[in-house]
Amino acid sequence: MNDKGNSRRISFSNTALMPKEEHLETRVRNRRISIGIPSDDKDEEKRVALTPESVNLLVESDNEVYVQRGAGLGANYTDKDYAENGAIITDSAARVYSADAVIKVAPFSEKEAEYLKGGQVVLSYLNVLKLKEETLDRLIKKKVTAIAFEKIRDDNGVMPVVESMSEICGVTSLLVASEYLSNMHGGKGVMLGGVTGVTPTEVVILGANTAGEYAARAAIGLGSTVKIFDSSLHRLRKFQNNLGQRLQTSVFHAQVLKKALKSADVLIGAIELEDLRPWYYITEDMIRNMKKGSVVIDLSIDRGGCIETTECRELNDPVYEKHGVIHFSAWNLPSRVARTASIALSNIFTPLLQSMADAGGITHLLKNDYGVRNGAYLYNGLLTNDTLGQKFGMLSKDLDLLLTAF
Repeated sequence: MNDKGNSRRISFSNTALMPKEEHLETRVRNRRISIGIPSDDKDEEKRVALTPESVNLLVESDNEVYVQRGAGLGANYTDKDYAENGAIITDSAARVYSADAVIKVAPFSEKEAEYLKGGQVVLSYLNVLKLKEETLDRLIKKKVTAIAFEKIRDDNGVMPVVESMSEICGVTSLLVASEYLSNMHGGKGVMLGGVTGVTPTEVVILGANTAGEYAARAAIGLGSTVKIFDSSLHRLRKFQNNLGQRLQTSVFHAQVLKKALKSADVLIGAIELEDLRPWYYITEDMIRNMKKGSVVIDLSIDRGGCIETTECRELNDPVYEKHGVIHFSAWNLPSRVARTASIALSNIFTPLLQSMADAGGITHLLKNDYGVRNGAYLYNGLLTNDTLGQKFGMLSKDLDLLLTAF
């Protein structure tokens, strides 16, 4: 009796395992998504959102990755690099843009939006200032769910794309300033920094944030005198603590700013602007009183800029002169160091895309991940971003309410 009872129990146990195995296989199949990486215009944007190594991780997790031929060349990644890591290389833009998730760095154009099959997830920079209503209308008609790089937050409430690109911007801005102070680009022939017996160059930085911090680190490392301005005493104190040394700091005060700018060789604008209205901390009159041949770089130009004389320009034509002062104002400065920037972006988007696959789609991910939800400006073709609604006079929906219906 006992043996028969044991036999029955063993038989029941084996049978009970079978549905679990089938359920597990179903979950693996559901996890598979296709990802498209289009090729951006290399004159304007050289970064790529996913490196070959990231593609390998996604393919190993049973996803499909389509790469448009030449997509990584701006960051010196060849088609062979991607193919060897499991990507499918194609000349067909339509095939890449028909993937479940399409990810690119530069904002979508109207033509690129037309390639989309519809009902997909698209991820890119939004760049509210440059977005055209026709492009937004096209994305809405395609009923896509669109995620803006610069609005995504992590578990700590930090915007990882903004932070990583700000680090790159801060350091790169000083390298650019050094170039345009030198004779090589028609500058006044001054070395950024200082040497024995020569007065060091002066760098003024607006904004005690990540970009400002890394710009200051680069400037101090080269031997420059650094002056930091911010509206918050708390941020200025934190800034000094992070750098581990005393700096010349000040809250924004017109007279103090004017005095600092008169002797400045470099001005870095790193203010984090929250809306689209003009908010110039530096007026044209202040620029007019700067030394001839000094260099101005506005890192907040993609949000309208914090310096009155700066213009939002592409990376292939970022420099102009005004009142004898050299201005550099490309909205995508990290593209100058495209490989470093691409790796930084890949570190963020590889786990995000895999989380989307694991969640079974974007809706489940948005429900459970506030950080990604914060970056959504379209959901199934419905506008969910107040800033875009104000810009184009459109009614935006509450994404939290929309998600409750699914």
